[in-house]
Amino acid sequence: MRREIIISGFGGQGIALTGQLIAAAATAEGRNAVWTPAHGPEMRGGESNCTIVVADAEIGSPVVAKPDTAIIMDRPSLEKLRGVVDSGGLMMINSSLVPVGPRRKSLRVHKVPATHLAEELGDTRVANIVMLGAFIEVDHLVSAESVEQALRDRLTHRRRALLELNERALERGMRYAREGK
Repeated sequence: MRREIIISGFGGQGIALTGQLIAAAATAEGRNAVWTPAHGPEMRGGESNCTIVVADAEIGSPVVAKPDTAIIMDRPSLEKLRGVVDSGGLMMINSSLVPVGPRRKSLRVHKVPATHLAEELGDTRVANIVMLGAFIEVDHLVSAESVEQALRDRLTHRRRALLELNERALERGMRYAREGK
């Protein structure tokens, strides 16, 4: 098994953290994982993406040329990645910020109003975690328990107060996907 994922949005949306959590959860479950961040020169608001490779065997190259999954957090990312995902792949779209979807019929598309759901929880900063929850419910690449442990391990002392909010956001995303909305 080899999975290649790209997560894309703008700086400040937690793109890198989301990728780190997937990679850490996969590693905790005994698989190999490589996480590679990339972003524009801007501190916030500029392009941000990361790729994750998860495999049962050793990972010879971290390069993701044709991902099987894309998690799209804003409209410019959809425009950029519209044709990149492999046929039959999965595209998760933050429909709060991306009102349209890809025109390709060969993709499994799941629209999640992640920013709106995060706002309902009281903080739009957890939209990435809402989307991560939906992703793990739809895809089952990693377990919710492994992601929750990765959250506990990665949230620094000054952000520890956000742990409960992030756990609620993860559950909210999973519940949204489970309800099939």
